Order: sequence, then structure tokens, then C-alpha cells
Amino acid sequence: MTQVAYVSTYVPKKCGLATYTYHLRQSVKNSKMWNAADPVVVLTDEKDRNNYDRPNLWTLLRDDREAYSLMAKKINDSSISLVSLQHEFGIFGGEAGSYILDFIRELKKPLITTFHTVFQNPEEPYRSIQEEIARRSDRIIVMNRKAIHYLMNSFSVPQEKIAFIPHGTPVPNPQTRSLLRDQLQWNNRKVLMTFGLLSRNKGIEMILEILPEVVARVPEVLYVIVGQTHPEVKKREGEAYREQLKQLIRSKKLENHVLMIDRYMEEEELVQYITACDLYITPYPGMEQITSGTLAYAVGLGRPVLSTPYSYAKDLLAGYEEMLIPFHDRSKWSEKLSMVLSDESSLKEWERQIGRIGKNMQWPLVGKKHALLFLRTIQMSLEKRRSDEHQLVSISS
Repeated sequence: MTQVAYVSTYVPKKCGLATYTYHLRQSVKNSKMWNAADPVVVLTDEKDRNNYDRPNLWTLLRDDREAYSLMAKKINDSSISLVSLQHEFGIFGGEAGSYILDFIRELKKPLITTFHTVFQNPEEPYRSIQEEIARRSDRIIVMNRKAIHYLMNSFSVPQEKIAFIPHGTPVPNPQTRSLLRDQLQWNNRKVLMTFGLLSRNKGIEMILEILPEVVARVPEVLYVIVGQTHPEVKKREGEAYREQLKQLIRSKKLENHVLMIDRYMEEEELVQYITACDLYITPYPGMEQITSGTLAYAVGLGRPVLSTPYSYAKDLLAGYEEMLIPFHDRSKWSEKLSMVLSDESSLKEWERQIGRIGKNMQWPLVGKKHALLFLRTIQMSLEKRRSDEHQLVSISS
């Protein structure tokens, strides 16, 4: 009997990794390659533990180091065939998430690790932790082809050990677009959109500073900024950053051209907003970001995009470099936004091109790719074990 255990955060936790793991588990299940219910080892803390009171959700207290090796032993003694570890440094206990090493060292089942963060030049304490995880994993999954070479160069991981599988996204429903725009009262607007936890590293100020130039050429433009303030930013300075953005909007006389939505948006509503927008933008100033769930969703849903050429965007949009604009080239940002938003045929052509990329990212296909990799890894593990047992018998005889 095939059975996979996922190790990650999980819904109802409001974080991208929890949502990702939920969809991964569901899409693998929907591939119908096995029937057993796949459990989730849910990273949580004591106050949220009761949110996961279901038989197939096994809670693992984030900051209880002993619990990590005990959970590995529980899996070793179970019918689990393989473990799928969704790795982000921040979700595990210990410095840089080091407690997960106790789990991996004790685990006897095949392990596939998905690295959601990979550094081009990793530094301690992250370097040694990721190196050990990579070494002890049977296979590694990345969502950015550049990450393959980063892992090979940094840790000497064999290329054949690494699999590229795109970030999964919902399946688009373009027939709903007109209705959604009507509901949002966007029918007579050209809508730019950015989504994500609000912080100073998203390039939002740059877009606000050039937006008056776009307004002069496209008077119906509306820039929609969706997302709560990042919790770490809020701890340090409250809502000071959001207030700075509001002041910038007022000083630029953009009140009728910017909509800030300050709340957590459930995925269904987020998909509706992305579907309804005209152009999705990720104007990030930092170039090292290896994945972006928001850009992945926009592309998977078939929406035209513009982005700075950070690592994930360059990989995802390879061959469509006209959609990539350097962060510091503000005149080009202004010109490109104005040109695209004022030219309906250009928007339609970009939508067609993005659709070609996005069709390979939707969850039914991505789930099937994971399921096939899981099955191959389980089979290879069984064959290795039989080979080892045969060698032992041969030696003893």
C-alpha cells in the first residue's frame, strides 16, 4: 500500500506554505495513483494545536526538539511509504530551523525534500543545515531551474538527484472574468495588481512614484495593492510603513488611482482578484528571490505580467524577456505600463503568451508529476533494500 506523509505547515494556518501543501496533497490524491489517506505532519505551536484535531493530521510542536525524533520514529513504525518534506527555514524550531535535522537523522523511510528557498551563495547557519538535508534526501524538488545549479555548486548534489517541478497554481476560469470585474466595479478601469504581505522590499513605492506619469497617459488606471502588513514589520514599527505609502498616495494626488486592501484574503477571493485584473506586477528590488507564489498564481491563471528580473521571474519568463524590467529603470517601467495598459491588442497577446507558460503549472498536472516521482522513489528504495538484503545473504553464505 502506497502512503505519503507530508511535513509542513497546513491550513487553516494563514501562510503560503500551508496553502501550497494543502493543494499538493489534494492534487496528488486526485491523480488517483493510490487510495490510502496521506497524513500531514503539521508544524504548529501549543495555542493552535486544537485546529488540527483530525486523524490524518499529526501535530508536531515547532519548538519541542525531542518531538522531532519521536515523530520520525512514529513514521518508521507506520505504513508510510515515503515522506515529502516542504522545507522553509522559518517554519521549524531551533536556529535557522535546525530541529528538522533531528527528524531527518532518525527517519528510516525514503525522503523527498522540496526546497522553497535555495541560496546562490549560502552562508551559515543556513548552509550546513541545507547541506545535510540535501545529503540525506533521496530526491530533491525545486521550482526554479536555477536552483538546480545552486545546489550542485554549493553542495555537490548530483544533478540526477534533483527534479524540477513548477509551482502549482489553480486552474483558470476565464469565463468568470467579466462577471468578477462587474462585481468589483472595475469595468471601466485598467487594473494593475500587487499581492503579498506588505514590507519595504516589494517595490511598491517605485510604482507609486511613477504612477502619475501612467495616469497622464491612461487616466482610467487603478493600482490595487492587496495584503496585510508583514507581521515582523508590524512588530517593529506597527503600521508606520502603510501610513508612509498612504502619505505618498496623497502627495501624488493618486487617491482615485490606488486601492489598498488591508486584510488577509482567502485563496478563492485572491484568485478572483487576479482573474479580474488587467496586469499583475512584481516590481521587487531584490534579485535573489528563488520562488514567488504570487507571480506563479498570476501566470498559472493566465494573466499578463510585468516584473523585475529576479531569479524566479527570469526562470519562469525565460524567452519572454520583454516582460522583465530592471527595478532602477523607472522611465522604462512608466513607458511599458502606459503602453501595455493603453493597447488592448498588446494585453491580449501577452495573455496568450502567458497562457502557454501557465498551462504547465496548474495543480492537476503538477500533482501528477509529484505522484509519479513519489512512486519512482518508493520503487527505487524497495529495489535498493532488496539488493542490500541479497548481498547480506550472499556474504553470510
